[in-house]
Amino acid sequence: MDETTRFASRSGIADIEETAEFAPKFDADGLIPAITADAASGQVLMFAWMNAEALEATLASGEAYFYSRSRRRLWKKGESSGEILKVERVSTDCDQDVVLLKVSPQGRGAACHTGRRSCFYREVKRAGGGWRLEPVGAERLFDPAAVYGKPGSGSQPA
Repeated sequence: MDETTRFASRSGIADIEETAEFAPKFDADGLIPAITADAASGQVLMFAWMNAEALEATLASGEAYFYSRSRRRLWKKGESSGEILKVERVSTDCDQDVVLLKVSPQGRGAACHTGRRSCFYREVKRAGGGWRLEPVGAERLFDPAAVYGKPGSGSQPA
């Protein structure tokens, strides 16, 4: 185990695929993709990045933490908006380079910083000779400008 993170060391691919040891594979920037889905419905709510500190904080606290690449810091989901994600289960894929958080949304139930339940509120549809986005489940559960204090605050995480 690595003393700084409590995660197992990575060995051969066969060991990674079949082991009971959690040995997440972080990329060259020290990040791992994190998919977040509703524990009850299975709906994908959001995608974000985690560093070892965020993953460790999530596992220890039972609430979702992520790493903001733009602000270069750890952030707790819901620290500004109150839209905390209670983590019910954490899974990883076969080669441990992605984590899946099954969560119970708290607050108003919005996982997206735009005030929507899911960040995946638009579907790609064929339109003429190109592609367009059509809203699906795009109802806002809160007003981002009111929550984050500035208009057009789409860059602020919930």
